[in-house]
Amino acid sequence: MSQERASGADPVYVYKPSLMGAPWELCLRPDALEWQLGRQRGRIPYARISRVRLSFRPATMQTRRFVAEIWWPGGRRLLIASTSWQSLFEQRPQDRAYGAFIHELNQRIAASGGTTAFETGAPAFLYWPGLVLFAGTGLALAALVVRALEIGAYSGAAMVGGFFALFVWQSGSYFKRNRPGQYRPEAVPKEVLPDA
Repeated sequence: MSQERASGADPVYVYKPSLMGAPWELCLRPDALEWQLGRQRGRIPYARISRVRLSFRPATMQTRRFVAEIWWPGGRRLLIASTSWQSLFEQRPQDRAYGAFIHELNQRIAASGGTTAFETGAPAFLYWPGLVLFAGTGLALAALVVRALEIGAYSGAAMVGGFFALFVWQSGSYFKRNRPGQYRPEAVPKEVLPDA
């Protein structure tokens, strides 16, 4: 597939999902998505893709990471990430290439006439309990700040307040972007794609 990448005829996206492993190479052919991981390769006709889920999934070393999951009958789930491992401590964002590839993939799946389900966000059975836990923890931290201020423990209130702000900023962004839903392939929501 590397030689075909040089021709530039079909859109190609390459990323490294782990530091030590081989890179994933994905190519959008006129009638199918082709992939290669080391010596393994596969071909998925667009009309056979049963489900696509786009989500926001920050990782330890990359706080702005987006993921596309693709399911098809009889095959394993295919995962495409917007970042690529570069070194032990660095994941390189590939926002522009990932966004363009995902937009084109959605267009080709829609044009195939299949019955693909297009989903966004986290699975509902994980999202809603997580949101309840997030809200409960946020309220508990806010109550701790208020209580610390009432008893005059200003340094404690500042410390818990700082943690509260960080918690709301990080977790709030995750829950805002990952609300479960469906989308039309011609209108991919901006919450589940990087800014290009």
